[in-house]
Amino acid sequence: MSLAFCGNDNNSAAYNVDTGVLNNGCFLDALTVVPHVFLLFITFPILFIGWGSQSSKVHIHHSTWLHFPGHNLRWILTFILLFIIVCEIAEGIVSDGFNQSVHLHLYMPSCLAFMAAITSIVFYHNIETSNFPKLLMTLLIYWVLAFVSKTIKFFKYTEHGIGLRQLRFGITGLLMLLYGLLLAVEINVILRRRYMCFAHPTEVKPPEDLQDLGVRFLQPFVNLLSKSTYWWMNTFITAAHRRPIDLKVIGKLPIAMRALTNYLKLSEAFEAQKRPQGTLLQGPKCIWTALRQAFGRPLFLSITYRFMADLLGFAGPLCISGIVHHLIKDTEMKFLNLVFVLLA
Repeated sequence: MSLAFCGNDNNSAAYNVDTGVLNNGCFLDALTVVPHVFLLFITFPILFIGWGSQSSKVHIHHSTWLHFPGHNLRWILTFILLFIIVCEIAEGIVSDGFNQSVHLHLYMPSCLAFMAAITSIVFYHNIETSNFPKLLMTLLIYWVLAFVSKTIKFFKYTEHGIGLRQLRFGITGLLMLLYGLLLAVEINVILRRRYMCFAHPTEVKPPEDLQDLGVRFLQPFVNLLSKSTYWWMNTFITAAHRRPIDLKVIGKLPIAMRALTNYLKLSEAFEAQKRPQGTLLQGPKCIWTALRQAFGRPLFLSITYRFMADLLGFAGPLCISGIVHHLIKDTEMKFLNLVFVLLA
């Protein structure tokens, strides 16, 4: 079976553009390839050269120290984008199985989109490391092109009567939304860092903790992926396997995480509970209010994660129960079929 981007069914009728280029599904998919090829072509040389891995302006001993505005949101949106693109690839492969010939346009643009999404977050990480936000112009152009191409495809689907009953319509709509949100995150970086279209860009200095060679707890400063998986601790764990560790190797905590800092923060919140007469409110309510004011966000996140972990703890037993139930049901059906055959 020969390979063809648009397939070779019906004597290559898929290449017919008499009704307009944008009304041809294959050429519409080809249009979505352009942004991904642009990003891969521009960023791969920069990443291979390693320009963004180190900067002469950064004189600190850690590799990651700066987060642009919307850092966590960008990572979360990228993870969701990768998942939706995988669904699009699977949908294209399944759809291609119903055709007489191979239609590469059903899944090849999605594969390039997957590569481009991974490249975008790696490229962004290197830009953060080097603190050179002007290179984000490449990502800005990419998000614009990707958003426009997916928007055209989405509205063409609507125009031709492809609705929510077809999976590709929903996937295209979600991708259009995600590319739009990532474009908004990029514009937010421009407005807050002022690295483009502004005479005086915002200067950001590295945190004092990272300029202290004794601080080795990098959890607050690494990217979201490393923070979630504790990837930054690999070097420390590897060293601990080779030889016993001591307090000198562990190093100091960042200023924001030391006991004195937290005590002062809690004391300030507690003193804020004083009445106009100078007396403190009594009872647990006063303590909980002070804790909420001092550590409200970390407490909320920890409680939320604790509930999620407890709920996900039921996932394993429920999956095993479903598998066992399916196997028992399948075995019973086979047994009944055998009985019917013997009786016949």
